[in-house]
Amino acid sequence: MGISKIKLLFSCLLVCILAACATSPTGRTQVAFMPDAEVNSMGLQAFDTLKRENKISQDTANNRFVSCVSSAITREVGGEWEVVVFEDESLNAFALPGGKIGVHTGLLNLVDNQDQLAVVIGHEVGHVMARHSNERLSQQAGTNLGISLIQAIAAPQSALGQTAVGLLGVGAQYGVIMPFSRLHESEADTIGLDLMAKAGFNPAESIRLWQKMAQASQGAEPVEFLSTHPSHTSRIQNLQAILPKAQQLQQQASASGKNPRCTK
Repeated sequence: MGISKIKLLFSCLLVCILAACATSPTGRTQVAFMPDAEVNSMGLQAFDTLKRENKISQDTANNRFVSCVSSAITREVGGEWEVVVFEDESLNAFALPGGKIGVHTGLLNLVDNQDQLAVVIGHEVGHVMARHSNERLSQQAGTNLGISLIQAIAAPQSALGQTAVGLLGVGAQYGVIMPFSRLHESEADTIGLDLMAKAGFNPAESIRLWQKMAQASQGAEPVEFLSTHPSHTSRIQNLQAILPKAQQLQQQASASGKNPRCTK
């Protein structure tokens, strides 16, 4: 291969790397080269599949409660968001690229108030804001799966389709658990705490929520270094460290008239 061709290939590679680099809301450099429009499309298709294959709650009070909390948080983000409550006893919620939020009734049975639900929804929206799904898809596309992941979402029961859905962060529904990394989880905690505080919710309830989560797990969580999620103890310590800033944001939000009143 001639020197000119080598220089051309190197230049093309450099352009691709630079184009792929982005900065998350916390200032972290990330590589996310999948087209956002395609990732959003995958989120929309995955959400449509979830609605077809899972029971949707018709409980008026639950839907009103979740909608109230979600609306207050997404108002800080902007855009149009669809919110669905699923009849599922697992302690779970998720947000997908393309503006989709799913909340399980099991989580609603656990939380005591609007602030605790806001912790979870803020966290999940934080994953979307930080483009974590794009990062995961980009990592896989850069290794062995390529652009076929985008088409695979249309066939979620296939092996590749399950992988694609899992990379979006909702793989547990298909028996493929692909949780976000500890880095992504901690980053979503930070973004979510600030987001809920800006919406006027009490960020101090994040500590109580994760204490309840720890009690609900009954000590069944894996050792932290074997898990892609932070341990409950580490998560609580991290939240305590960033809580003062979030409380200042809440005070500012309250002073500006943001005082959500969402009741179960």
